[in-house]
Amino acid sequence: MTTDKDTTTGTPAAPPAGAPTAPGGAGGAVGAEGADGTGGARAFARRRRRASTARFWRQYRTHRSGLVGLAALLLFALAALAAPLLVGSDVDAVTDAPGSPLERPSAAFPFGTDRFGRDLFGLVIWGGRVSLLVGLLAAVLSVAIGTLIGVTAGHFGGWYATVAMRVTDWFLVMPTLVLAIALATVMSRSLVTVVVAIGVTTWPTTARLVRAQTLAVETRPYIERARALGGGHRHVMSRHVLPNVMPLVLAQTTLIISAAILAEATLAFLGLGDPTVVSWGGLLQDAREAGAVSAGHWWYLVPPGVAIAVVALAFTLCGRAVESVLNPRLGVSR
Repeated sequence: MTTDKDTTTGTPAAPPAGAPTAPGGAGGAVGAEGADGTGGARAFARRRRRASTARFWRQYRTHRSGLVGLAALLLFALAALAAPLLVGSDVDAVTDAPGSPLERPSAAFPFGTDRFGRDLFGLVIWGGRVSLLVGLLAAVLSVAIGTLIGVTAGHFGGWYATVAMRVTDWFLVMPTLVLAIALATVMSRSLVTVVVAIGVTTWPTTARLVRAQTLAVETRPYIERARALGGGHRHVMSRHVLPNVMPLVLAQTTLIISAAILAEATLAFLGLGDPTVVSWGGLLQDAREAGAVSAGHWWYLVPPGVAIAVVALAFTLCGRAVESVLNPRLGVSR
């Protein structure tokens, strides 16, 4: 009797047509499917981010105050970016001033001139570059320090959290402006000094808020599952805790920027800023030295002061709107 070849040799018979191929079979089907699955996951993540951004914008634009603040910020930002085109790069030159000292506002000089005859309109536009840049950098530094301390203190706990929170409490009870003035006095007078002086003295509030949010996130079930599956401290903090505290960090950043701009203007007004650059606080300091208050030269004081107030208010309005969108339970009015 003749036996089948596959049975005799022990070679398994070929699968019927249309049957699924075993893992690792010819053609690398599994590898292709894995690559397709990875690409599909990334595309799904991108779609979720776009949908989340669109949903955030739909909710944000229902806040009229937030839209007003955003429009004001865009106007100031565009003016600051286009300053070289609008007013030129030599607007702060003292030796080649276009007008006479302390001229009143006119068609040629909408904001008047300073004590050197420079156009105050151009100085305010150019000073916005420095004030906005310093405010943004100082706010980013402050939020970064506060987020790092808040997340680590809430995650690790123990003696580290106790020491970190006591240091935070010490910074909270100390006057922020006094600490910033002390740092700016000890360090060299530059924009970096101003940024560091503001950043390292305004982080405690962020640290407190982020730590409270971290403690709330750490009690959720998926954190326990991540730890049970072998997730370490770095994995839990970066993949689970930090994404959940980022909305709070974003809202806090927009609120701190206004305080950082006011602090920069205060330090520059006290003569602790960089004397080689033009900023809104520096213009106020120049006006004080020129005796603009006692002499009645109001146009020397009003433009930079109004610019500081409007930008600080705009950032506050945007921060309140962002906070309301990310945490609707706050009930912030629209």
